[in-house]
Amino acid sequence: MRANKKIRVLIVDDSLVFREVLSKSISADPLLEVVAKATDPFDARDKILEFEPDVMTCDVEMPKMNGIDFIRRLLPQYPLPVVVVSSVSNAVFEAMNVGAIDFVTKPNVSNPKDIERFINELIAKIKVAATAKVTVAPSLPAGEIGDNCKMDMKKIIAMGASTGGTEALFNILKCLPARIPGIVIVQHIPPIFSRMFAERLNAQTQLNVKEAQNGDYVEPGKVLIAPGDQHMIIKKIGDRYKINVFPGDKVNGHCPSVEVLFESVAKEAKNNAIGVILTGMGCDGAKGLLSMRRAGARTIGQDEHSSVVYGMPKAAYTIGAVEQQAPLNKISQLLYALLNK
Repeated sequence: MRANKKIRVLIVDDSLVFREVLSKSISADPLLEVVAKATDPFDARDKILEFEPDVMTCDVEMPKMNGIDFIRRLLPQYPLPVVVVSSVSNAVFEAMNVGAIDFVTKPNVSNPKDIERFINELIAKIKVAATAKVTVAPSLPAGEIGDNCKMDMKKIIAMGASTGGTEALFNILKCLPARIPGIVIVQHIPPIFSRMFAERLNAQTQLNVKEAQNGDYVEPGKVLIAPGDQHMIIKKIGDRYKINVFPGDKVNGHCPSVEVLFESVAKEAKNNAIGVILTGMGCDGAKGLLSMRRAGARTIGQDEHSSVVYGMPKAAYTIGAVEQQAPLNKISQLLYALLNK
């Protein structure tokens, strides 16, 4: 992004009405400027070269070429931060996989509150995307770690992530063996998508992944992901950990909040836990990870080079919450090493 200047935005959408609504809404923000609008990927390619935008918003369903194929072809040649605008579908995860920074779900146009939600969320994510690192490296190969070493299955692994986190989590989890201590995760993600994300991970890793529900227990080989609009905590029952999910006020701007989960893990699991904080904007989870470390847990933070947004890991590292920093492609091995010491 150009220093001391507005963030330059390119809007790509085949709907004239939607382009104009987006343009007017985005331009109303004093930090943003819509420099061009495109009707399809081929038009967008020309506008990118002509106007050199800082961020592009891109529809998924478009004529001539869909948004995912466009992003896949564009980013290796022109690493432009992209915020995908999509209906509710798995296409958003495909977009993240090919290098998009984030996504926003299309609003119900008959619901003014949903339109307002959409505009506010899109503007916020454009601003984050302008600071993000565009990565187009291939995902890590699966199955790098065996499962023949002894591990304490009563331990618990807690992870937190935001922008860029869906791909980061996938790349870690797919390298872990089926027999691994239970994992609890807060990923900042909208409702419905948290369930879809869990189902996707369940299908593409060796682990049993599901959206968390009240009464679930943390178990070996199981990954529980917080619902997109509820906080998640653990409660120690005997030598097991039980899940509680509940609606609540946002913490550090988020519900679910990584902070809420990590604080509960610090209280309930103490030195029987490992905490991992991954890519994301802001500071959610930093103090909670520090509480975990002070309680005796081992803690890991994603390093700056491999983070899409080095906000949450940096905040945690700065206050001393991170015991070890590691690039994304080493975190699964580091987890394995800590579990087998």
